[in-house]
Amino acid sequence: MNLGNKNTGNKGEDLATNWLIKNGYDIIVRNYRYKHSEVDIIASKNDTLHFVEVKTRTNQQFGLPEESIDERKMNALKKAAAAYLEINPQWKFLQFDVMAITLIKNKEPEFFFIEDVFF
Repeated sequence: MNLGNKNTGNKGEDLATNWLIKNGYDIIVRNYRYKHSEVDIIASKNDTLHFVEVKTRTNQQFGLPEESIDERKMNALKKAAAAYLEINPQWKFLQFDVMAITLIKNKEPEFFFIEDVFF
């Protein structure tokens, strides 16, 4: 990953965190790692644990941000989530969400929050 993509990703995660907080979520941890897998944001709301994958794009040259999440990525996300739940077994309800953010120069960021995705 080049530095520009990493900076875009970090900015997207910051924006997603702020959006989630403004919408009533409590952020538990960011960038939770398990082996080679990572969950961008783990948050809670209404007794549900949310594993949030954040995808940020600055243009649509390669499609919409949410279109870049494939089965391989979701499997890695599920592995990391399972590891988190093993050391935090108190959660009875959980779901996987996607926050897609499009950043266009001189425009407000566009947020597309997809709740309870399943692969």
